[in-house]
Amino acid sequence: MAKYLLLKHYRGAPASVNDVPMDQWTPEEISAHLKYMEDFASRLEETGEFVDHRALSPEGTFVRYDGEGRPPITDGPFAETKDLIAGWTVIDVETYERALELAAELSAAPGAGGKPVQEWLEVRPLLTPPPTITE
Repeated sequence: MAKYLLLKHYRGAPASVNDVPMDQWTPEEISAHLKYMEDFASRLEETGEFVDHRALSPEGTFVRYDGEGRPPITDGPFAETKDLIAGWTVIDVETYERALELAAELSAAPGAGGKPVQEWLEVRPLLTPPPTITE
């Protein structure tokens, strides 16, 4: 089995088909979207393919070390993940094709007007530990 990260983007990916920002959805549309996500996770828990998922808060700050005894540097003139990444799901599946199949299913979550969002999801394999060399 291989683990994959399915990333949901606010922007940075091509626009979704139903490209209405979530802050313009009705409370019912938001509830339907969240229920779809929970039902998706529940089905994958039953098959053993679900690892974890999270929606991300829009708050966040870039931080980097700036030398001994100096305060960390925060933010900068670049896009931040708080502007780009809306959430993620980690799955553990047998094949890359299965990862793509599940990403497509997740992309069908309902959005504005109850229609599928049809958003683009980024599918990235998680690195596995390197092989151990024995003599």
